[in-house]
Amino acid sequence: MARKTLAALGSAVVVALMATGCGSTSDTGSDGDSSTQGSGGGKQVAFADQICGQGSGAKPGYKNTYAPLAGGASKLSGAGSTFVAPMLSVWTKDYSEQTKVEVAYQSIGSGGGVQQISAKTVDFGASDTPMKDDEFKAAKGGDIVHIPLTLGAVVPAYNVKGLKAGLKFDGPTLGKIFTGEIKTWNDPALKKLNPGIDLPDEPIAVVHRSDGSGTTAVWTDYLTKESPEWVSKLGGADKSFGKEVAWPTGIGGKGNEGVSGQVNQTEGSIGYVELAYALSQNMNYGQVKNKAGKFIQPCVETVSADTEGLTYPADLRTSLTDGTNENAYPISGTTYALVYKNQTDKAKAASLVNFLSWVLTNGQDDAEQIHYAPLGKDLQAKAYAQLKLITLNGKPLVK
Repeated sequence: MARKTLAALGSAVVVALMATGCGSTSDTGSDGDSSTQGSGGGKQVAFADQICGQGSGAKPGYKNTYAPLAGGASKLSGAGSTFVAPMLSVWTKDYSEQTKVEVAYQSIGSGGGVQQISAKTVDFGASDTPMKDDEFKAAKGGDIVHIPLTLGAVVPAYNVKGLKAGLKFDGPTLGKIFTGEIKTWNDPALKKLNPGIDLPDEPIAVVHRSDGSGTTAVWTDYLTKESPEWVSKLGGADKSFGKEVAWPTGIGGKGNEGVSGQVNQTEGSIGYVELAYALSQNMNYGQVKNKAGKFIQPCVETVSADTEGLTYPADLRTSLTDGTNENAYPISGTTYALVYKNQTDKAKAASLVNFLSWVLTNGQDDAEQIHYAPLGKDLQAKAYAQLKLITLNGKPLVK
């Protein structure tokens, strides 16, 4: 698997987002008025009946109450999720400017992140889905702490001549598209969801991830909850959800950047990517029906709504898809930093805790500017408390 650093990958997405505030600004005409007022000062689809663009834009302003640990290393290494790569690009740049500590992150997919932290070849991994029990057992350094970092949306992005942003989808229909049962854009199921839209008699080209992917885990988690056809086709719920699945149809792309590239190059295609990638490349992406029966556009406000009222397990390993809030975008997730509970290198341990405590406080103020959602108050407090579990040779680093 080719490795790509943030300098060559995530920063390209970040520059596009921050320089232009880009994103599709046209609608399909199916949902009333649209505007160009998006979250965080950017431009994206904003339908009149939705909460996108209505947030205050205020930064959360979380305070870092942990005293900086002395003697930290000047360099850290991480690897994993492409979902979070644009966000980490901003964080590592800002953190380096403030502290002179270099954090090198390889955007190789969540599966690669789990493998590398398990092999102890990086200081932290990053995954958009929690590690499984068997993955825990394979980790060479013992117990691993899961620390949520930010929230984001996985969106159905498509490239069909004549179709603009805002096409409506639901779980059963997406499940049938990604099993190959729905083969054309003018299928009756899509026409029923999108009355008044001139859907072409054109084959659907499915694009999916080819690598072990947390983005895939978020996507297939949603399909498993909402599409019986998807579960049946894949051979049961134990096979229909995960970082890797046996795709019944479609072509693969490596990373969010690979899928977005394939969709952009292929007429009639549909794939799934993190929202920041869709916005950075001005891709058309759809609304998805949520648990409350509303079609929801993905944005900072609707992703944040997905965590409201959620109960978290002690280790924070949980699913955020299909939230019950009426304004929640249903295909949302968090990226977890994967960190060994018992650290043995004093300098690396101090630097790691200092970096993560900054990300969970000051760093949350950076999220909205590139269309990620900062952690809500409840989840941020729980994530921040996870740092107290990290020890150096058995002794806690922070109290």
